Parts: sequence; structure tokens; C-alpha cells
Amino acid sequence: MTEKKQKLGWFSRLKQGLKKSSSALTEGITGIFTKKRLDASTLEELEDLLIMSDLGVAVSARVCERLAKNRFDKSISAEEVQQALAEEIGEIMEDVAKPLEVNGENTPHVILMVGVNGAGKTTTIGKMAKQFKNQGKSVMLAAGDTFRAAATQQLQIWGQRNNIPVVVGKEGCDAAGLIYDAIEKARNTNTDILMVDTAGRLQNKGYLMDELKKIIRVISKFDQTAPHNTVLILDATTGQNAVLQTEVFLEMAGITGIIMTKLDGTARGGVLVACAEKFRLPIHAIGVGETIDDLQPFDAADFSKMLVGVDIN
Repeated sequence: MTEKKQKLGWFSRLKQGLKKSSSALTEGITGIFTKKRLDASTLEELEDLLIMSDLGVAVSARVCERLAKNRFDKSISAEEVQQALAEEIGEIMEDVAKPLEVNGENTPHVILMVGVNGAGKTTTIGKMAKQFKNQGKSVMLAAGDTFRAAATQQLQIWGQRNNIPVVVGKEGCDAAGLIYDAIEKARNTNTDILMVDTAGRLQNKGYLMDELKKIIRVISKFDQTAPHNTVLILDATTGQNAVLQTEVFLEMAGITGIIMTKLDGTARGGVLVACAEKFRLPIHAIGVGETIDDLQPFDAADFSKMLVGVDIN
């Protein structure tokens, strides 16, 4: 398949995936701006709509300030509001749109994957591992969520499907010890990338923090620069809870980037903008479906336009 066809295919999937979010914003903006004039009342309605769309208070205020500065008490169409919103979101997201890059000098390049249970972490690991392999890189997976047999089994299925080795231990075994073994195996086999799954039981934050810190200590014993990426997987359907999760995992694991999944299952896709504005962490990729091609590098311009229903030429 040519690169152009792949790009068009992703446009279609992204547009469809963000349909619930964009429809909610488009319908809301159209409903507000039937008056055709930007005044204090319409600005207040717009700000409320944007906050309810999970864009966050800071982003919503910025958009309304921008409109008020240029168009207050003047005629304005819903399409013009959408365009201004897309531009504001695009500016916020542009600096954080950064694909995850693997350094070939690291043997292995260690990617620590964190996030709450149910966010799509294990599936994302499997998809990324397959994509890395398609790029000609050798990959190994470590099943570091040792308390959930289902997570280990799911990772093993991805490994078998794509002929990628998976390091597993007994249920309930020490995760840090398992990851130590995985790094040794990856080094001895000159594996390019080691992807590490971890537990995500936030209801026991203290224990999880201790476990993650121990894992990071073990990894850094092999290589002081590792883990080379610590990536947080967020579920878009959780809305503003994704902001809280980012705060918690930033404290616990010093995350270096974000991947957001399940954007196709919610009208709350605006929460990615709220996370970007608040934390300024790199957004590596977004997911809008179940297949491997539904996880793609994050593009700020495409996302911002499709989120608010502005057509991409």
C-alpha cells in the first residue's frame, strides 16, 4: 500500500473515531451561534460547552478570550467558531506531537508502559511491538503485571501471533525480578527493544508506587539512562479522570510521554487537549479502534480539525 493510501485510510479512521466528540461540539456550537452575534451570553454558553466537552477550564477560557478579542459584538458563524477553536487547539497540541523514537545505540531500548488496568495498555503494547517488528526491529515483551493472569495471557497471545518472545513469571511473582531477567535476556540476544508491561492498581496507590520505583531502580542498574521511555496509556472514555491519572503516574513513575486509546468510543476526546495544556508531555500516538492500523503517531493539525468537525482538505 502506498504512503498516500495509508494516510487517506488513517484520515477516514480518525474522522470516524472522533465522530462522537466532533458531533457533540459541532451540534453545541451550531445551537449557540444561531444568534449570529458574539456577545457575553454566547461566550458564556460556549465556554460551558467546551468545559463539558472535557477540553478543560484553561483551554476553554483561552478560546473564548481569543474570540472576544477579535469578534466581540460582531456577527460570527458557527463555522468561524469551529475554525478558531481548531486553530487554538492546534497551537496547544503542536509542541507535544512527538512520535516515540527508538535509539539504536541502546541494547535494548527499554520502554516502560504504565497506566490503570483497563486502559488498553497490554493491547497497545502488542500493537506497538508488531509495528516495531514491521520496521525491522527485534522486540521482546516482559509481562510485568504479575498479579493479573489475564494480562500475561493477553501479552503471550500477541507474542505468539507476531513471533515475538515474551518473558513471563509465576502469578504473583516479584515484577522487578522478572523484569531483571527480561533485560538480561534482551541484552544476551541483542534485542533492539524491550517493552515492559506493568500493573495499574490505583486503588492501592502506595503499593503501586513502591513497585514502580523498584522496577525503575532495577532497570537503571543495567543502564543509567533507562527506562528510555516511560509511556502512560490513557483511556479517552474516562474523561477528566485521565487528567488525574496523568498527575498520579507523573508522580509515581516520571512518565515521559502519553498514548491515548479508545477515542472512537467516546464524546470526551477533548480531554487529550486538557492533558496537553496542563502537562506539556509528548503525545506519541492515539488509538481509534481495535486493529493494529488504528494506533498511529499523533498529528496535532489533523486531530484538532477533526475533533471540532473542520474538514481536512
